Amino acid sequence: MATSRAPLESQGLPGWLQAMPFGLVFAAFFVLPLCFVIMVSFWDYNEYEMIPAFTTRSYTESFEGCLADLPNLCTMLATYLSTAKFCLIVWALTLSIGFTVAYFLAFYVRSATTQMVLFLVCTIPFWTSNVIRMISWIPLLGRNGLVNQLLMSAHLVNAPVEWLLYSQFSVALAFVHLFTFFMVAPIFNSMMRIDRRLIEAAYDSGASAWQMLTNVIMPLSKPGIAIGSIFVITIVMGDYITFSVMGGGQIASAGKIVATRLDALQFPPAAASAVILLVATMVIIGVLNRIVDIRKEL
Repeated sequence: MATSRAPLESQGLPGWLQAMPFGLVFAAFFVLPLCFVIMVSFWDYNEYEMIPAFTTRSYTESFEGCLADLPNLCTMLATYLSTAKFCLIVWALTLSIGFTVAYFLAFYVRSATTQMVLFLVCTIPFWTSNVIRMISWIPLLGRNGLVNQLLMSAHLVNAPVEWLLYSQFSVALAFVHLFTFFMVAPIFNSMMRIDRRLIEAAYDSGASAWQMLTNVIMPLSKPGIAIGSIFVITIVMGDYITFSVMGGGQIASAGKIVATRLDALQFPPAAASAVILLVATMVIIGVLNRIVDIRKEL
């Protein structure tokens, strides 16, 4: 049997050759455009053209005056800190909701068919566009929306609540609505891979439900938590449509800086802002990877 398998294995293509098509696609559609963005970020520019001459002008102008105004923050740093604040809030909320939903599906739903059906139900919002799902909140949260009408009918408030829409609350709510599934899916996948005998052994050893959750399930779910966190953080950091629609154009974001400069045809500053945003996102992902080595855990 071994002698008959050897010729078949020897005829197989090397691993690097099998990976070459994917590598070429990755290089052509990710690495090469990223290199162009980094290159353009170091070009000079004026009101009507880009000048292919090396300069750090786009970077220095972005943070001009930041050190001089300390302890006050310049506009750029304040915008990035505001975006990071939304990342933290959305990450905490999506993690709490996503972990709870995944835990229920993995450990309380016994039938595999029911698990898959309920998991697919979670994907139903993705059958429509993000913009439509965001707009659907406006009739509910508006000044004359359903929520304000109910509050006033119950005599809980005397006037419509203004901060329900076009505020930080509505932006965070929209993010949680849009991206919680990105946390549910990887955590659910990690939980389904947990050996149920470990849970039985924990219960047989006298562990309480809380001890089993904190000492068994949560540590073994760390890869899914880390992957879901990366999904949510990268999306929120680069998003500007949700900030514009649900914030009423009143809340700045790092992604909005790039979009504004592109609208003004200032391509080198837009490229520099994109590179800064990429570096900030990679730093956050690097911190997560230091906490959980995803490559080792998977």
